[in-house]
Amino acid sequence: MGNSLPARAGVVIIGGGVAGCSVAYHLAKAGHGDVVLLERKKLTCGATWHAAGLIGQLRATHNMTRLAQYTAELYAGLEAETGQATGFRRTGSVSIAADNERFEELKRGASMARCFGLPVEIIGPAEIKARWPLLETNDLVGGIFLPSDGKANPVDVTMALAKGARRRGARVLEDTKVTGIRVEGGRVRGVATDRGEIETDIVVNCAGMWARDVGRMAGTNVPLQACEHFYIVTEPMPGLTPDTPVLRDPGACAYYKEDAGKLLLGCFEPVAKPWGLDGIPEDFSFDSLPEDFDHFAPILEQAMKRVPALRDAGIQLFFNGPESFTPDDRYLLGAAPEVRGMFVAAGFNSIGIQSGGGAGKVLADWIIHDRLPMDLWDVDIRRMMPFQRNRLYLKDRVTEGLGLLYAMHWPFRQFESARPARLSPLHERLKARGACFGEAAGWERANWYAPPGVVPKYEYTYGRQNWFVHSAAEHRAAREDAGLIDLSSFGKFLVQGADAAKTLNRICANDIDVAPGRVVYTQWLNEQGGIEADLTVFRLGETEFLVISSGSTQTRDRAWLRRHIPADARCTVTDQTSAHAVIGLMGPNARALLARLTPGDVSAAALPFGATAEIELGYALARAARVSYAGELGFELYIPTEFAVPVYDAITAASDVRHVGHHALNSLRIEKAFRAMNQDIGIDETPIEAGLAFAVAWDKPGGFIGREALLKRRAEGPRKRIVQFALKDTGPMLYHNEPIWRNGRLVGATTSAMYGHTLGRAVALGVVAGPDGGTATADYVLGGRYEIEIAGERFAADVSLKPMYDPDGIRMRG
Repeated sequence: MGNSLPARAGVVIIGGGVAGCSVAYHLAKAGHGDVVLLERKKLTCGATWHAAGLIGQLRATHNMTRLAQYTAELYAGLEAETGQATGFRRTGSVSIAADNERFEELKRGASMARCFGLPVEIIGPAEIKARWPLLETNDLVGGIFLPSDGKANPVDVTMALAKGARRRGARVLEDTKVTGIRVEGGRVRGVATDRGEIETDIVVNCAGMWARDVGRMAGTNVPLQACEHFYIVTEPMPGLTPDTPVLRDPGACAYYKEDAGKLLLGCFEPVAKPWGLDGIPEDFSFDSLPEDFDHFAPILEQAMKRVPALRDAGIQLFFNGPESFTPDDRYLLGAAPEVRGMFVAAGFNSIGIQSGGGAGKVLADWIIHDRLPMDLWDVDIRRMMPFQRNRLYLKDRVTEGLGLLYAMHWPFRQFESARPARLSPLHERLKARGACFGEAAGWERANWYAPPGVVPKYEYTYGRQNWFVHSAAEHRAAREDAGLIDLSSFGKFLVQGADAAKTLNRICANDIDVAPGRVVYTQWLNEQGGIEADLTVFRLGETEFLVISSGSTQTRDRAWLRRHIPADARCTVTDQTSAHAVIGLMGPNARALLARLTPGDVSAAALPFGATAEIELGYALARAARVSYAGELGFELYIPTEFAVPVYDAITAASDVRHVGHHALNSLRIEKAFRAMNQDIGIDETPIEAGLAFAVAWDKPGGFIGREALLKRRAEGPRKRIVQFALKDTGPMLYHNEPIWRNGRLVGATTSAMYGHTLGRAVALGVVAGPDGGTATADYVLGGRYEIEIAGERFAADVSLKPMYDPDGIRMRG
């Protein structure tokens, strides 16, 4: 067979960097050897060959850390398996802080690492000096040490993966350029190259900084953009040994690695330089970019203060090479929502080497079993919106995003670039009211409102931020009076057809075959019973439904819905997200306010909880739904976009209703223990663990996707539970991923948290695992003494399986 192009392959991988070779390796290792990897030039010739090779393991979430840990373990054994050296060495890593806020961030990261089973030590300046003698430590506050971190040679790692793949039957073809991807009937059918065509039903786009263009060949959205990335390598430097830990100085935007007795100094500067905006040169291969010493100079100046020996060291290499970055600094992985059989692993934001092993493994599992092996929402490509491939948007966003990798990861930190992109029709009205906007899926959303005389701008800290008191007032208004919140970012899908009810009822775990005018809360499950979506369904008529989902899951939910409609079903889906604005009125006085605005009957008898009806508002016809994510009496008003501003004006003219931001909505829902998709629940949880079994119609005609698995899980009992916590101390702030201790034993982590202004203390939802892998019974959960760890310190907490606020839901149903 040699280097010949086969006529057909089970899987075709495009791109011969670390990601592509890892996918090929893991597919072949799992027995799926009918794999062809196509590389336009030579393996590693894009960005892999010049990567720094840092192997860090602590990531933002449990599953991302698991993937990084797997990567380190894989690389540790790859040389023995393949005979190809990888240069992998466990040196540990040190991250340092020169101020208390940065040290708080590192300590919170250390606490988070314990949730993930990752060894970590919080260390002081003297211990830092002992591990890094060349370092100036007089101004340091502290740091953390992760002993199992390390470094590797990126080219050698990639060659080892390729060798392991070949040994198991995969074919790796270099100098083979992909020129097109054939798509028929909504799925991949073949790949065209400059040497001919390969028939295939599965294509994996691992094309690195070319991945956006490759995605376009198949009509798929892969939003990433290359940026220049800088580092220097010194002449040999006395005092460095092969076991010198990797050093990260995020406050100075810098990282350091011993490299054959020399020092590699790299950076993630605050203002990056996008590259290749008009396309990447055809002959680009093992190339570097022009030096820009002026751009790098501020980093080097600070580095010479931190490592004084740099002042006397010669620079052997000044390197500038491109790497690809995404709109949110998280890589792109998984099944493309637009075309069946199309997968992506790209946009690694300078962590391709330390992520490549784990990303390749889970993507191979996904391809083989046609399902996610674990919750990968952080990097799932379905989180991306179509507009995010816009070139101007990407240019502006990655200019900021590269630097945010080492910037302070403040709670509630907002991107400042590439805004505004998506505006609610009410945007200017809310702005005039003092809204401070955040960004979610491109939407400008009012997160909090500044009163007169206060600038609507974030001032970040790990303590109570400047908006805390203003959001508290909004929270109290929704609890005690009435609040108005703009919910226009909701995803909205109109499902129609003679088979719409039958089709939706199979997809939904709850029974949506209800009378017109009813609203049903439900989940969509996979065959394993895991939660794929959490949403509401309005029945508008016999053959018409409106599905409401989160704005951040719009792409994913639309794709899931469309892919689960049988080919012969008389059922269509229309995305109506942009067609309707949504105004929420929440609070005990919401009904009285709405009643003054409409001649329609909005009484509890006429419009009870879980009902929807068309009403007149101003000159418009709007749809009112009796639902509430705040846990209070509430209405969601769905208004045609062109009528939104006049209706808003009518509401505000009738009452000086308090405007409520999304931060307050979050604190309201957490007090009520309402779950949030992809924070508290996801595919790793079934409704049993999530406490959502009440929304499952176990015995409805026709069943539902995941029913058999869910019945088995119900019989076995949950191995973990989502429960609510509240700190006993009223001072500390919780955010998420804080360790949960039960009777001195680590049993889980918080999943979402806010300060509960009604309860008067920080409140969280979190996971509690059963004893020794056993059942997490109610008696077990409630019978323990709980503490939550914050930055290395433990705080006593109360626990509850019922909402601590209004546990019986009386206020919401009033």
